[in-house]
Amino acid sequence: MEAPLILRFDDNRLLAALYGEHDQNLLRLEQHLGVTLSSRGNQIAIAGAPDRMQVAERVLQALYRCLEQGRDVGDAEVDDAVRLIQESEEGLEGVSALHNDDLVLRTKKRHVAPRSPRQAHFIKAMQRNELVFGIGPAGTGKTYLAVASAVTAMMSGQVDRIILSRPAVEAGERLGFLPGDMKDKVDPYLRPLYDALHDMLPAEQVTKRLETGEIEIAPLAFMRGRTLSNAFIILDEAQNTTPVQMKMALTRLGENSRMAVTGDLTQVDLPRGTPSGLRNATDLLAGLPGISFVQFTEGDVVRHPLVTRIVRAYDRQEREEREADLFERR
Repeated sequence: MEAPLILRFDDNRLLAALYGEHDQNLLRLEQHLGVTLSSRGNQIAIAGAPDRMQVAERVLQALYRCLEQGRDVGDAEVDDAVRLIQESEEGLEGVSALHNDDLVLRTKKRHVAPRSPRQAHFIKAMQRNELVFGIGPAGTGKTYLAVASAVTAMMSGQVDRIILSRPAVEAGERLGFLPGDMKDKVDPYLRPLYDALHDMLPAEQVTKRLETGEIEIAPLAFMRGRTLSNAFIILDEAQNTTPVQMKMALTRLGENSRMAVTGDLTQVDLPRGTPSGLRNATDLLAGLPGISFVQFTEGDVVRHPLVTRIVRAYDRQEREEREADLFERR
């Protein structure tokens, strides 16, 4: 049996945070990698298969470096470090790079840091370009990071207001007549944007800014004819726009404004035969100056690990169906 690998750390003050409450971080790492971790003083002994011990060593070193940089370490950070070190060539440097101060989005309620290299790329793109497309599966943080970037830009005075919009397309269901005024009718479609806002700002601030118009949440249909200046605009669920709607939305950009467009091309809810405006824009606008496209994959899913497995299963099924369709055409 392979001899245990011994890790030693210099700063005892950081070890409690590294281990987690009741050694929760070590237990989570054991579950991920199938290793056994034993702590004594400033030492951790790692036992298990040689390749798994090496991954555990690199994860612990990366998490310790995050603590040295003043970052918190919890379940999410452990998960991210394991994923990044197992799947990325960047390894330790990649984990550290995710916690670069320039990429941390500071809002009233929390500081939001990227949890994968593509999330970091998405944040950089929104900082540097007027128009950014974030495309990929559910759970990759596209909408959440866009809202965090918008709130950060408003709080720092870069923009005066935030405008959040979605096309009002039902996801495979017929909701029928909804009672109430216009706000009551459209709120169900826009609830994920409200949820993200409440993660970034105290509830009273969200309410106040909605009342003053500093934050506006509206269906895409309400955007026609407007010019949106000094604003951070987010068009979410953009796969459910038509090409005409997408053109209308993109041409709303006014002076000192920027826009993030997010969507998942595998979850188009438009009527059969209706082309997606997001797919059309991806083909039409690629390579234009001032526009950036960030393509997320299932490897960037930062929800429950089961979500990653679900996304991969559906992707595999779609690939098999496309291949079968091509074979039949031949």
